[in-house]
Amino acid sequence: MDVFVFFRLIFIVLAVVGISLLLPLGVAVACGENSVVPSFLIPMIVSVALGLFFFFAGKKKTVRFSTRSVFLFVASAWIFISLFGSVPLLMSGEFASFSDAFFESCSGFTTTGATVLSDIERLPRSLNLWRCEMHWLGGMGIIALTVALLPLLGVGGFNLIKAESTGPEKGKITPKMANTAEMLWILYGSLTLLLALALKICGMDAIDCISYAFSTLGTGGFATRNASVASYGSAPIEIVCTVFMFLAGVNFSLYFYIVTGKFSEVRRNTELKAYLVICLVFSILIAVFLVPQFGGFFSALRYSAFQVASIVSSTGYMTSDYLSWSPPAQFVIFALFFVGGCSGSTAGGFKVVRWCILAKQCRNEMMKMLHPHGVFSIRLNGSAGRNDLVFTIGSFVFVYFGLVVFTTFLGTLGHLDVLTSFTASLSMVGNIGPAFGSLGPADNYGVLPPALKFWYCFAMIAGRLELYNLLILFLPEFWRK
Repeated sequence: MDVFVFFRLIFIVLAVVGISLLLPLGVAVACGENSVVPSFLIPMIVSVALGLFFFFAGKKKTVRFSTRSVFLFVASAWIFISLFGSVPLLMSGEFASFSDAFFESCSGFTTTGATVLSDIERLPRSLNLWRCEMHWLGGMGIIALTVALLPLLGVGGFNLIKAESTGPEKGKITPKMANTAEMLWILYGSLTLLLALALKICGMDAIDCISYAFSTLGTGGFATRNASVASYGSAPIEIVCTVFMFLAGVNFSLYFYIVTGKFSEVRRNTELKAYLVICLVFSILIAVFLVPQFGGFFSALRYSAFQVASIVSSTGYMTSDYLSWSPPAQFVIFALFFVGGCSGSTAGGFKVVRWCILAKQCRNEMMKMLHPHGVFSIRLNGSAGRNDLVFTIGSFVFVYFGLVVFTTFLGTLGHLDVLTSFTASLSMVGNIGPAFGSLGPADNYGVLPPALKFWYCFAMIAGRLELYNLLILFLPEFWRK
């Protein structure tokens, strides 16, 4: 791909993100937070001006994406977006260094939700809104948001969205990928508005409603208060957040099928069934362990269901510090770090469908031992013959946990104990947020050395792009003609 065309598309994507600064800018003006107005205004003007310049300057250029240029563009776009998101944070003066601002921005756009801040409530409300809005933009995918405009630029969007979306299988729910992106964003926006209204009814003020709606549907976990959702002490707010965290972890294509009346597609979805069972069983199991601590099953279930939805969807909210729970309850939470949400959702993690396929393959291997001449295939969503996915997922397991192990080693070099480093690595690669040990839900990542923060940024972006789409850039063969 031509260098000019490459940067033209990068600046157009940045202009789309720049326009989103209008919301926190408006809040800053409305709240009289004049000191941070330039932090939003200047990046917005510069990004939109450059985006318009490159849009018109290259209008006659024909854009063709090779396989290599797709990977290079998507990976580069996410790095540039994270850099851009750090500009308002750094200009505000609320972040001590570039490493802190960049970490917070990466954590925001990748929907990880890990923060370097120890006192969130001292931030201007507009800046907290921007932190949460980064989750919302990154949750469904910024490239997916821009793809609706790309046909005007002569670019097909299917390969771009494939490189950005999550899960072992990517497909279209409408014949044109631009229409698919539009439908997904409409559904995403509708659920966000519904959540914001529900939170308003439960007693949140307008700015917090929008902030938590962004953060919850984006499954990010940034909050506007130090104690996260627990600070409200409201069972209705916790229940609403639990429901919507669960919904955000569902494949958004299924919502399209519900809207269009294709209920059979939803009923036979293997991953959704497994996701429901995991959330239900784990919530009840933890509640049983927490009964002595919370004085009753339903009281314990309130906290267990919230935390299960939070971790499995990779949101990272808390209403109770799970490090204060009994060891069996902590273990179940630890196990959820390996699960993740559904493919095609805004959730991070390993993804439920991969565990479904691996479990089915394990069963087939044992059946072959019993019936050596039998022929067994994996049935997924009611259809047989998906054995090919086993090899894809097997290699993904190797890369996923290989990156986790290497990141754990680097964490120990940064003076973290093994448990903290391992769970932080799972959290970074899985885009979860909190960890165990000294980086638990009541702690923050601000104490880490800058070099480790930058590596964690790499791990977060790699996890958000399903590993291969970023790691492929490090293959020597990628750069050979």
